[in-house]
Amino acid sequence: MVRFTVLASGSKGNSTVVYGGRTRILLDAGLSCRELFRRMKLAGEDPAALDAIVVTHEHQDHVNGLAVTARKLGIPVYFTEATHRAWMRWLTPRRQMTYAQWLEQCRRQAAERQAETDPRECEPEEADAEIEERAAGAPQPADSNGKPGERKDDPAWLPAVEYFEAGRPFRIGDIDLSPFTIPHDAADPVGFVLASEGIRMAFVTDLGYISPNVKAQLKGVDLLLLESNHDLEMLRDGPYPWAVKQRVLSRVGHLSNEAAAEFLANGYDGQAAYVILAHLSESNNLPELARVAAERALEGRASLLANQLRLAGQHEPLPPICL
Repeated sequence: MVRFTVLASGSKGNSTVVYGGRTRILLDAGLSCRELFRRMKLAGEDPAALDAIVVTHEHQDHVNGLAVTARKLGIPVYFTEATHRAWMRWLTPRRQMTYAQWLEQCRRQAAERQAETDPRECEPEEADAEIEERAAGAPQPADSNGKPGERKDDPAWLPAVEYFEAGRPFRIGDIDLSPFTIPHDAADPVGFVLASEGIRMAFVTDLGYISPNVKAQLKGVDLLLLESNHDLEMLRDGPYPWAVKQRVLSRVGHLSNEAAAEFLANGYDGQAAYVILAHLSESNNLPELARVAAERALEGRASLLANQLRLAGQHEPLPPICL
Protein backbone atom coordinates (compact mmCIF):
# COMPACT_ATOMS: atom_id res chain seq x y z
CA MET A 1 0.00 0.00 0.00
CA VAL A 2 1.09 3.55 -0.76
CA ARG A 3 -0.08 6.39 1.50
CA PHE A 4 0.21 10.14 0.91
CA THR A 5 -0.50 12.51 3.84
CA VAL A 6 -0.26 16.30 3.62
CA LEU A 7 0.46 17.53 7.15
CA ALA A 8 0.46 21.23 6.25
CA SER A 9 0.50 23.36 3.14
CA GLY A 10 0.77 27.14 2.99
CA SER A 11 3.01 30.09 3.68
CA LYS A 12 3.29 29.22 7.40
CA GLY A 13 4.68 25.74 6.87
CA ASN A 14 4.73 22.81 4.45
CA SER A 15 5.24 19.11 5.07
CA THR A 16 4.02 15.83 3.59
CA VAL A 17 4.55 12.18 4.54
CA VAL A 18 4.92 9.63 1.75
CA TYR A 19 4.72 5.95 2.72
CA GLY A 20 5.56 3.23 0.22
CA GLY A 21 6.58 -0.38 0.84
CA ARG A 22 8.48 -0.29 4.11
CA THR A 23 9.74 3.27 3.67
CA ARG A 24 8.45 6.55 5.03
CA ILE A 25 9.88 9.91 3.96
CA LEU A 26 9.03 13.46 4.94
CA LEU A 27 8.87 15.95 2.07
CA ASP A 28 9.91 19.27 3.64
CA ALA A 29 9.83 20.12 7.33
CA GLY A 30 8.30 23.57 7.47
CA LEU A 31 6.66 23.21 10.89
CA SER A 32 8.36 22.96 14.26
CA CYS A 33 9.44 19.48 15.28
CA ARG A 34 6.77 19.35 18.00
CA GLU A 35 4.02 20.38 15.59
CA LEU A 36 5.20 17.94 12.94
CA PHE A 37 5.06 15.09 15.44
CA ARG A 38 1.63 16.20 16.67
CA ARG A 39 0.19 16.28 13.17
CA MET A 40 1.75 12.97 12.21
CA LYS A 41 0.11 11.33 15.19
CA LEU A 42 -3.24 12.95 14.31
CA ALA A 43 -2.91 11.47 10.82
CA GLY A 44 -1.98 8.02 12.15
CA GLU A 45 1.70 8.27 11.20
CA ASP A 46 4.53 7.30 13.55
CA PRO A 47 7.33 9.91 13.58
CA ALA A 48 9.82 7.28 14.77
CA ALA A 49 9.20 5.31 11.57
CA LEU A 50 10.48 8.08 9.28
CA ASP A 51 13.51 7.04 7.23
CA ALA A 52 14.55 10.39 5.73
CA ILE A 53 13.66 14.02 5.09
CA VAL A 54 13.74 15.35 1.53
CA VAL A 55 13.90 19.12 0.94
CA THR A 56 12.44 20.87 -2.12
CA HIS A 57 14.08 24.25 -1.43
CA GLU A 58 15.45 26.36 1.40
CA HIS A 59 12.66 28.88 2.07
CA GLN A 60 11.69 29.06 5.73
CA ASP A 61 8.19 27.65 5.33
CA HIS A 62 9.78 24.42 4.03
CA VAL A 63 12.70 24.01 6.45
CA ASN A 64 11.67 25.65 9.74
CA GLY A 65 11.75 22.40 11.75
CA LEU A 66 14.32 20.58 9.64
CA ALA A 67 17.40 20.50 11.87
CA VAL A 68 15.61 19.70 15.13
CA THR A 69 13.48 16.97 13.51
CA ALA A 70 16.43 15.30 11.78
CA ARG A 71 18.54 15.36 14.95
CA LYS A 72 15.69 14.13 17.12
CA LEU A 73 15.10 11.13 14.85
CA GLY A 74 18.71 10.62 13.75
CA ILE A 75 17.75 10.40 10.07
CA PRO A 76 19.45 11.69 6.90
CA VAL A 77 18.38 14.80 5.00
CA TYR A 78 18.41 14.89 1.20
CA PHE A 79 19.11 18.22 -0.55
CA THR A 80 20.56 19.50 -3.76
CA GLU A 81 24.00 20.84 -2.93
CA ALA A 82 22.98 24.43 -3.70
CA THR A 83 19.92 24.14 -1.45
CA HIS A 84 22.03 22.77 1.41
CA ARG A 85 24.48 25.67 1.09
CA ALA A 86 21.63 28.21 1.00
CA TRP A 87 20.00 26.60 4.06
CA MET A 88 23.25 26.77 6.01
CA ARG A 89 23.70 30.45 5.09
CA TRP A 90 20.13 31.14 6.24
CA LEU A 91 20.87 29.53 9.63
CA THR A 92 24.13 31.46 10.09
CA PRO A 93 23.59 34.90 8.53
CA ARG A 94 26.60 37.19 8.15
CA ARG A 95 26.65 40.21 10.44
CA GLN A 96 26.78 43.60 8.76
CA MET A 97 29.45 46.01 9.98
CA THR A 98 30.23 49.71 9.64
CA TYR A 99 33.35 50.99 7.94
CA ALA A 100 34.87 51.85 11.33
CA GLN A 101 34.22 48.28 12.56
CA TRP A 102 35.82 46.89 9.41
CA LEU A 103 38.93 49.07 9.97
CA GLU A 104 39.14 47.90 13.59
CA GLN A 105 38.88 44.28 12.47
CA CYS A 106 41.70 44.82 9.96
CA ARG A 107 43.93 46.37 12.65
CA ARG A 108 43.22 43.49 15.05
CA GLN A 109 43.97 40.86 12.40
CA ALA A 110 47.20 42.65 11.50
CA ALA A 111 48.23 42.71 15.17
CA GLU A 112 47.46 38.99 15.51
CA ARG A 113 49.57 38.17 12.44
CA GLN A 114 52.43 40.24 13.83
CA ALA A 115 52.22 38.43 17.16
CA GLU A 116 52.32 35.06 15.41
CA THR A 117 55.59 35.96 13.70
CA ASP A 118 57.20 37.51 16.78
CA PRO A 119 59.75 35.00 18.19
CA ARG A 120 59.57 36.60 21.62
CA GLU A 121 55.95 35.52 22.14
CA CYS A 122 56.95 31.98 23.12
CA GLU A 123 59.64 29.45 22.47
CA PRO A 124 58.78 26.67 19.98
CA GLU A 125 58.99 24.02 22.69
CA GLU A 126 56.62 25.97 24.89
CA ALA A 127 54.19 26.55 22.05
CA ASP A 128 54.14 22.87 21.09
CA ALA A 129 53.64 21.82 24.69
CA GLU A 130 50.77 24.26 25.11
CA ILE A 131 49.05 23.01 21.94
CA GLU A 132 49.39 19.38 23.03
CA GLU A 133 48.10 20.22 26.50
CA ARG A 134 45.05 21.99 25.07
CA ALA A 135 44.34 19.13 22.67
CA ALA A 136 44.56 16.54 25.44
CA GLY A 137 42.25 18.46 27.74
CA ALA A 138 39.77 19.77 25.16
CA PRO A 139 36.24 18.44 25.56
CA GLN A 140 35.01 16.42 22.61
CA PRO A 141 31.84 17.49 20.83
CA ALA A 142 28.79 15.63 22.08
CA ASP A 143 25.58 14.57 20.41
CA SER A 144 22.03 15.13 21.65
CA ASN A 145 22.47 12.22 24.06
CA GLY A 146 25.77 13.55 25.39
CA LYS A 147 27.85 11.12 23.32
CA PRO A 148 30.94 12.23 21.42
CA GLY A 149 30.57 13.05 17.77
CA GLU A 150 27.94 15.77 17.36
CA ARG A 151 28.61 19.51 17.26
CA LYS A 152 25.85 20.79 19.53
CA ASP A 153 26.86 24.41 19.00
CA ASP A 154 26.39 24.21 15.21
CA PRO A 155 22.76 25.00 14.20
CA ALA A 156 23.35 23.45 10.76
CA TRP A 157 24.57 20.09 12.11
CA LEU A 158 22.62 17.13 10.74
CA PRO A 159 23.01 13.39 11.42
CA ALA A 160 23.70 12.78 7.71
CA VAL A 161 23.42 14.75 4.48
CA GLU A 162 22.81 13.21 1.06
CA TYR A 163 22.91 15.18 -2.19
CA PHE A 164 20.78 14.67 -5.27
CA GLU A 165 20.54 16.52 -8.57
CA ALA A 166 17.54 17.62 -10.58
CA GLY A 167 17.14 15.31 -13.54
CA ARG A 168 18.87 12.36 -11.83
CA PRO A 169 16.48 9.84 -10.22
CA PHE A 170 17.49 8.30 -6.90
CA ARG A 171 16.03 5.86 -4.41
CA ILE A 172 15.31 5.88 -0.68
CA GLY A 173 14.36 2.41 0.49
CA ASP A 174 11.24 1.35 -1.40
CA ILE A 175 10.53 4.80 -2.88
CA ASP A 176 11.96 6.06 -6.19
CA LEU A 177 12.28 9.82 -6.51
CA SER A 178 12.66 11.78 -9.76
CA PRO A 179 13.49 15.43 -8.98
CA PHE A 180 12.95 18.11 -11.62
CA THR A 181 13.75 21.81 -11.75
CA ILE A 182 10.92 24.29 -11.12
CA PRO A 183 10.85 28.09 -11.70
CA HIS A 184 11.01 29.70 -8.26
CA ASP A 185 13.23 32.30 -6.57
CA ALA A 186 15.29 29.85 -4.54
CA ALA A 187 18.81 28.45 -4.95
CA ASP A 188 17.89 25.19 -6.69
CA PRO A 189 14.18 24.42 -6.23
CA VAL A 190 12.72 21.10 -7.32
CA GLY A 191 9.47 19.21 -7.65
CA PHE A 192 9.22 15.43 -7.47
CA VAL A 193 7.62 12.42 -9.02
CA LEU A 194 7.67 9.66 -6.41
CA ALA A 195 7.00 6.02 -7.23
CA SER A 196 6.45 2.92 -5.12
CA GLU A 197 4.59 -0.34 -5.73
CA GLY A 198 3.65 0.83 -9.21
CA ILE A 199 2.02 4.04 -7.96
CA ARG A 200 3.33 7.41 -9.23
CA MET A 201 2.78 10.65 -7.29
CA ALA A 202 3.67 14.16 -8.49
CA PHE A 203 4.51 16.88 -5.99
CA VAL A 204 4.95 20.43 -7.31
CA THR A 205 4.43 23.70 -5.44
CA ASP A 206 6.24 27.05 -5.29
CA LEU A 207 6.56 27.74 -9.01
CA GLY A 208 5.83 30.88 -10.98
CA TYR A 209 4.53 29.08 -14.04
CA ILE A 210 4.30 25.56 -15.43
CA SER A 211 7.33 25.27 -17.68
CA PRO A 212 7.57 22.66 -20.46
CA ASN A 213 9.80 20.38 -18.38
CA VAL A 214 7.32 20.49 -15.46
CA LYS A 215 4.40 19.76 -17.78
CA ALA A 216 6.25 16.72 -19.12
CA GLN A 217 6.82 15.38 -15.59
CA LEU A 218 3.14 15.59 -14.63
CA LYS A 219 1.92 13.01 -17.13
CA GLY A 220 0.79 9.52 -16.21
CA VAL A 221 0.64 10.04 -12.44
CA ASP A 222 -1.84 8.48 -10.03
CA LEU A 223 -1.80 11.47 -7.67
CA LEU A 224 -1.11 15.10 -8.51
CA LEU A 225 -0.36 17.70 -5.83
CA LEU A 226 -0.31 21.11 -7.51
CA GLU A 227 0.03 24.65 -6.21
CA SER A 228 -3.01 26.95 -6.41
CA ASN A 229 -1.62 29.81 -4.37
CA HIS A 230 -3.63 32.95 -5.03
CA ASP A 231 -6.59 34.57 -6.72
CA LEU A 232 -5.31 37.31 -9.02
CA GLU A 233 -7.85 39.94 -7.96
CA MET A 234 -7.42 39.20 -4.27
CA LEU A 235 -3.65 39.47 -4.59
CA ARG A 236 -3.79 42.76 -6.49
CA ASP A 237 -6.28 44.28 -4.00
CA GLY A 238 -4.75 42.59 -0.96
CA PRO A 239 -2.54 43.75 1.93
CA TYR A 240 0.90 42.80 0.56
CA PRO A 241 3.39 45.56 -0.37
CA TRP A 242 3.66 46.10 -4.13
CA ALA A 243 7.16 44.60 -4.25
CA VAL A 244 5.86 41.37 -2.68
CA LYS A 245 2.91 41.28 -5.07
CA GLN A 246 5.33 41.61 -7.99
CA ARG A 247 7.40 38.73 -6.65
CA VAL A 248 4.37 36.45 -6.23
CA LEU A 249 3.13 37.31 -9.73
CA SER A 250 6.53 36.83 -11.36
CA ARG A 251 7.70 33.79 -13.30
CA VAL A 252 9.68 32.71 -10.22
CA GLY A 253 6.85 33.35 -7.76
CA HIS A 254 3.72 31.29 -7.12
CA LEU A 255 1.04 29.67 -9.25
CA SER A 256 -2.37 31.37 -9.28
CA ASN A 257 -5.75 29.65 -9.28
CA GLU A 258 -6.12 30.72 -12.90
CA ALA A 259 -2.75 29.28 -13.95
CA ALA A 260 -3.41 26.00 -12.14
CA ALA A 261 -6.85 25.76 -13.77
CA GLU A 262 -5.45 26.51 -17.21
CA PHE A 263 -3.01 23.62 -16.83
CA LEU A 264 -5.73 21.26 -15.58
CA ALA A 265 -7.92 22.20 -18.55
CA ASN A 266 -5.33 22.15 -21.33
CA GLY A 267 -2.03 20.61 -20.22
CA TYR A 268 -3.05 17.82 -17.87
CA ASP A 269 -3.72 14.29 -19.13
CA GLY A 270 -6.55 13.63 -16.65
CA GLN A 271 -5.10 10.35 -15.37
CA ALA A 272 -4.67 11.02 -11.63
CA ALA A 273 -7.06 9.38 -9.19
CA TYR A 274 -6.56 12.39 -6.88
CA VAL A 275 -5.78 16.04 -7.58
CA ILE A 276 -4.69 17.99 -4.50
CA LEU A 277 -4.60 21.80 -4.57
CA ALA A 278 -1.83 23.03 -2.28
CA HIS A 279 -0.05 26.09 -0.87
CA LEU A 280 -3.22 28.21 -0.78
CA SER A 281 -2.54 31.73 0.49
CA GLU A 282 -4.54 32.72 3.57
CA SER A 283 -4.31 36.42 2.61
CA ASN A 284 -4.85 36.25 -1.14
CA ASN A 285 -7.07 33.25 -1.75
CA LEU A 286 -10.19 31.45 -0.59
CA PRO A 287 -10.52 27.67 -0.65
CA GLU A 288 -13.81 27.92 -2.57
CA LEU A 289 -12.25 30.13 -5.26
CA ALA A 290 -9.47 27.60 -5.79
CA ARG A 291 -11.93 24.71 -5.76
CA VAL A 292 -14.36 26.28 -8.25
CA ALA A 293 -11.56 27.18 -10.69
CA ALA A 294 -10.20 23.62 -10.58
CA GLU A 295 -13.64 21.99 -10.82
CA ARG A 296 -14.46 24.02 -13.91
CA ALA A 297 -11.15 23.02 -15.48
CA LEU A 298 -11.78 19.35 -14.70
CA GLU A 299 -15.39 19.45 -15.86
CA GLY A 300 -16.15 16.37 -17.92
CA ARG A 301 -13.17 14.49 -16.53
CA ALA A 302 -14.40 13.78 -12.99
CA SER A 303 -15.42 10.21 -12.20
CA LEU A 304 -15.48 7.80 -9.31
CA LEU A 305 -11.97 6.63 -10.16
CA ALA A 306 -10.20 9.77 -11.39
CA ASN A 307 -9.69 13.44 -10.52
CA GLN A 308 -11.16 13.39 -7.05
CA LEU A 309 -10.36 16.91 -5.85
CA ARG A 310 -8.86 17.66 -2.42
CA LEU A 311 -7.65 20.93 -0.87
CA ALA A 312 -4.64 20.84 1.44
CA GLY A 313 -4.85 23.20 4.41
CA GLN A 314 -2.47 25.10 6.64
CA HIS A 315 -3.81 24.29 10.08
CA GLU A 316 -4.68 20.60 10.05
CA PRO A 317 -3.51 17.52 8.13
CA LEU A 318 -5.39 16.28 5.11
CA PRO A 319 -6.82 12.80 5.68
CA PRO A 320 -4.33 10.22 4.31
CA ILE A 321 -4.85 9.16 0.70
CA CYS A 322 -4.23 5.45 0.15
CA LEU A 323 -3.46 4.10 -3.29
